[in-house]
Amino acid sequence: MALPRQQTRTVAGVTYTLTRRRVRNINLRVRADDSVAASAAPRVSVMKVDAFVASKADWVRSAQARVAARREQEAAQQPELPTRAEALAHIQVLCRAYYPQFAATCPGGHMPKIAVRDMTTRWGSCSLKTGTLAFARRLCVAPLPAQEYVVVHEFCHFAHPNHGPGFWAAVAAVMPDYKARERLLKQM
Repeated sequence: MALPRQQTRTVAGVTYTLTRRRVRNINLRVRADDSVAASAAPRVSVMKVDAFVASKADWVRSAQARVAARREQEAAQQPELPTRAEALAHIQVLCRAYYPQFAATCPGGHMPKIAVRDMTTRWGSCSLKTGTLAFARRLCVAPLPAQEYVVVHEFCHFAHPNHGPGFWAAVAAVMPDYKARERLLKQM
């Protein structure tokens, strides 16, 4: 009868997931989510894996405490995001301040639609098709010069849909210090 590829077990107060793999040793790790994982070859008995995990119980608890402390520290460093409505109101104020410089390049010469989304891989986006500028909600907790840079960057996409030399010249014409502001974003 074949052994189950994965099973959850508890020994010495440690709950762990045992995965059967082609490995030479019994491997034990505490994951970033605080869970414990062990891997062993199919030929290694469950009792031997349990004994190994029990012998490392103090190390597991110590590693879990370090993971919990790291998560707490990261949570404390993350500023609280505004609500979606608050973020939208804030970004709209910034966009209205810069709109007059870009009115001629906006679709139809009208103020674009402004949206706020929970984006994690970008700070903003420009849709030429819908005439919409969308911004990450987390942008609202960035330094104000960085926020302004993202607004200008996205407005410039109406005239230059790519990141070619003309685009960067347009950004520099409105915001000569854009590189320093861009660095602020990269630090976040």
